Amino acid sequence: MNSVSEPMTPRQRATWAVILGVSIILIVVRCFIGQGMGKVYVEPTDLYFGEASPSTWTTMDEAQFDRFRADNPDARTEQWTEYRTVPPKAYFAQEQAGGGSIILSWPRTIGLWIGAFFTLAIYSFLYRDNPFYKFAESVVVGVSAAYWMVVGFWDTIVPNLIQRLLPGFAQEYLTPGMALPSSEVQFTNLIYLIPLVLGVMLICRLVPKGGWLSLWPLAFIVGTMAGLRLVGYTEGDLLSQVRITISSLYVPGGDDSSTFMMIWTTIWSSLASVLLVLGVLCCLAYFFFSVEHKGAVGGAARVGIWYLMITFGAAFGFTVMGRIALLAARFEFLFDDWLWLIDPTNQRRLADALPILGL
Repeated sequence: MNSVSEPMTPRQRATWAVILGVSIILIVVRCFIGQGMGKVYVEPTDLYFGEASPSTWTTMDEAQFDRFRADNPDARTEQWTEYRTVPPKAYFAQEQAGGGSIILSWPRTIGLWIGAFFTLAIYSFLYRDNPFYKFAESVVVGVSAAYWMVVGFWDTIVPNLIQRLLPGFAQEYLTPGMALPSSEVQFTNLIYLIPLVLGVMLICRLVPKGGWLSLWPLAFIVGTMAGLRLVGYTEGDLLSQVRITISSLYVPGGDDSSTFMMIWTTIWSSLASVLLVLGVLCCLAYFFFSVEHKGAVGGAARVGIWYLMITFGAAFGFTVMGRIALLAARFEFLFDDWLWLIDPTNQRRLADALPILGL
């Protein structure tokens, strides 16, 4: 049996208990040291909007909003309060000044702690597979699927289908700021009934007896995307590389500050162009299997291998650096936003906020 699926031994359970106990004690102690930890502060801001025309909304302050409603009683208006996140130092300065409008946001603070918990739960996999990691993995997958479903509905289905087939319904209930199209355009938009039917057929895959209906839209999607991707890759990769390769081997330098600098930049620019063309030809020779790789062809193929290895190494290094950047961002989140152990951007330094309040 795979060790990942084996239950934890008493020693492993004791190790986890010790780790969790020590972590909880450290977090509780940290909450009462200094300025605390893991708090998000917001400043309420009232926003006012009025519909100046059937498709145009204007932003205004409270006085303008009251005058607009008095002068245009039939016009639609909207008003809500936006809570903008402010650095903790603004709240600390406000408290020293005797109070203000900045408040502690419990929903965002709870969200911050939940984010810290899931970060630690994901990293707990470095020790071994455990219930915390499985729970965090399931939540991340489920939330991501739900998020992209909502984004797909509002960014794809609403503008590309509902607004075209039912513009009145979309303006009334979904997107009040949209302009209604003319009757001729609405008649032309009936062509969008075809993707609607294909979408319904695709959902039939969830029905056991109607699964065969989903094969038609699925084949249409695969074929269309294959054709689009083929054209895109041909224009973006193949033709662009051919265009860059077919260039002059002599490239005059761009630095004309002196004769020496012009000669120096010309040499390096021309050398880069020569190496580019040489690399393309050698890589093509390596993948040309109709001729045995001996003699000049074999030498060119070996040079092509060097080019390929350098390319793969650079790509792998770039990928590793990207992952390290993500790791650094997570550690910065834990030590800065959550634990308040570091402050690289001076978000909690009170001296930087006092001049703003005139103190």
